[in-house]
Amino acid sequence: MTEVLFISMAAARLGLHPQTLRKYERLGLVRPLRTTGSMRVYSEDELTRLRAIKYLVDQKGINLAGVQQLLALAEVAQRLRELTETGGPIGRPDGRRRLVREVDRLCNLLGF
Repeated sequence: MTEVLFISMAAARLGLHPQTLRKYERLGLVRPLRTTGSMRVYSEDELTRLRAIKYLVDQKGINLAGVQQLLALAEVAQRLRELTETGGPIGRPDGRRRLVREVDRLCNLLGF
């Protein structure tokens, strides 16, 4: 079973205030799951993402708008990596189209 943490526990583990996690969610930086009662729960993937956000803000001095752009670039880069790995979908009929679409997204994010 995958461990999940409520907002207060996740915030304490990361050394952040729960309100900071709420702000990150409002900005779309994280998307915690919700319980039936609408309580936020954070998976290990979300905690990893939050650690990356904290690093970029605290250690690299990047503002949240910059963090949003970097995370969007990282997501496109990850999809490109998956498309270009050996045995990936490049050989399939829609593979080239998907690759072109991701490159277009990357160029758009970079302002090209």
